[in-house]
Amino acid sequence: MMTAPKHPLSLTLSRKRERELGFTLVEMIVVIVITGIIGSVVAVFIKAPVQGYVDSARRAELTDIADTAFRRVGRDLRLALPNSVRVTTGTCPGGSGSCSFLEFIPTKGGGRYRAGPTGNELDFTSTTDNSFEVLGTSVNVASGDSIVIYNLGIAGADAYGGSSRRAAAAPFGAALTTVTFATGGTQFPFDSPGHRFHVVSTSASYVCDTTAGTLTRYSYAIQSAQPTSTLAGGNLLATHVGSVCAFTYDPLVSARNGLVTMRLSITQDSETVSLYSATHVSNQP
Repeated sequence: MMTAPKHPLSLTLSRKRERELGFTLVEMIVVIVITGIIGSVVAVFIKAPVQGYVDSARRAELTDIADTAFRRVGRDLRLALPNSVRVTTGTCPGGSGSCSFLEFIPTKGGGRYRAGPTGNELDFTSTTDNSFEVLGTSVNVASGDSIVIYNLGIAGADAYGGSSRRAAAAPFGAALTTVTFATGGTQFPFDSPGHRFHVVSTSASYVCDTTAGTLTRYSYAIQSAQPTSTLAGGNLLATHVGSVCAFTYDPLVSARNGLVTMRLSITQDSETVSLYSATHVSNQP
């Protein structure tokens, strides 16, 4: 008995059902195994380059933190009043641990005073001479500023103690040609060989706290003794500071310059970058 041929539509439906069956379980397992093997091989080859890139990026970030700190400190020190740098180690602000302190008096401006026989000259022999004429470019003096002349950083000629510093008095302005002192102050002990004066207002300190892992800048009123634990309200300059963060100062590196050195380590994710910086400061008053 002959079988009737299948209708073309029946053949199409049969083939469609076969395609809808998809992969068998064995085929899926084989594919998964092969994919895993390929993934493992690829991971072995790309792990080292990726890890190297991550490490390089982290080192660059740490180096940038330290370099930025050095640039800020160096920029400040280049404007420091001659013979005003002081370095010490003491109790950290807030009374926790031991910190390294770098203190100086930033200058806001300066110029030359008249010392000749004509005009409003500054008379160092008179205790009542409370003003002088500015030579050349005018100067900016604001309320709260002080004038420093020939600061040597020693007893009798020390801006911190006040012997080479006098408070400025009104009139104040941005383009003064005459500077006036507050009455009642003592006369400056020494005439500057270059007839130079500096305008200052506050002291500043950089504080390395390796316990807290911070480098902070503080600004405060000028004091005779270098403050340590009483400092407050500083501006954070760097975080992740490691076990090395310290300042040194050599005031006699040359006849006219001192040298401030700073060592700083930055640590993050078990990675440490250590840098060294040296900045010359002018000690010619």
